[in-house]
Amino acid sequence: MKISTKGRYGLTIMMALAKKYGEGPISLKSIAIDHDLSEHYLEQLIAPLRNATLVKSVRGAYGGYMLSKSPEQITAGDIIRVLEGPITPVEVVDDEEPAKRDLWIKIRDAVKDVLDSTTLEDLANYEDKGGQEHYMFYI
Repeated sequence: MKISTKGRYGLTIMMALAKKYGEGPISLKSIAIDHDLSEHYLEQLIAPLRNATLVKSVRGAYGGYMLSKSPEQITAGDIIRVLEGPITPVEVVDDEEPAKRDLWIKIRDAVKDVLDSTTLEDLANYEDKGGQEHYMFYI
């Protein structure tokens, strides 16, 4: 499974909203400028996130978007599923060798576990300490 720019930029939008959670709506234009991304592309990504009730829009001169739930209630898996679809590295077929089928299922489950246990709060509050230590996901 390869995460496309839809998933990556969708996470960027959601992390930006999580960092400003409780401060009111944030415009897509400001997110686009801060992250050097296309505002038009972000507009295409925000619609499915809004339809999935992960974000809500506020109209008006000081409008924009905000999270519809707190950052600790939204996982990376929620966002990726909305923008990328089901999390499946390989389409598992019943007549496949049991060893291979079990491998694909283990990989799928490990990726799901990482995405579903990582919240927006985790991502928004992540602080790179420099050096070689990084946030580790064990699969």
